[in-house]
Amino acid sequence: MSRDHSELTEAEIDFLTERHLGTLTTLRSDGSPHVVAIAFTYERDTGSVSIISSDRTQKVKNVEGAGRAVVCQVDGRRWLALEGSALVDRTPEGVGAAVAAFEGRYRPARENPSRVAIEINVDRILGSA
Repeated sequence: MSRDHSELTEAEIDFLTERHLGTLTTLRSDGSPHVVAIAFTYERDTGSVSIISSDRTQKVKNVEGAGRAVVCQVDGRRWLALEGSALVDRTPEGVGAAVAAFEGRYRPARENPSRVAIEINVDRILGSA
C-alpha cells in the first residue's frame, strides 16, 4: 500500500536520518531502469529528497528526460522507497541547500564545480521500517 510523506511514522523518519546509503532509480530514454548507489537526504517538512551529483551524469540526464525518480533505503528488514516527480536544480541556492543537508547527514562534501542537486518531490512511499 502506498502512502504520502505526511503518513510517515516517527520510526520511519528516524530511519531516514540514520547514516545509510540508498539507491536511485531513474529511467533511461529507452525506458530501461538505471539504478545507482547514492547518498541522499530527506526533508520532513516538504516531503522531498535531495541528492548532490555532478552535472552531465546519466542520472541527471534521466531525471531531465523522465521527470520521475525513486530513492530506496534498505537496512535488514527495514526499507523505504520514496518516489516522486524529480528535477535538476543548478541554482547556487538549491545546490547549497542540498550540500548543507548532505553534510549534516554524511560528511563534508568534496569540492565539485559542476555540482547540481537532484530534488524529488515525494508523492508515493512504499516500505516497512
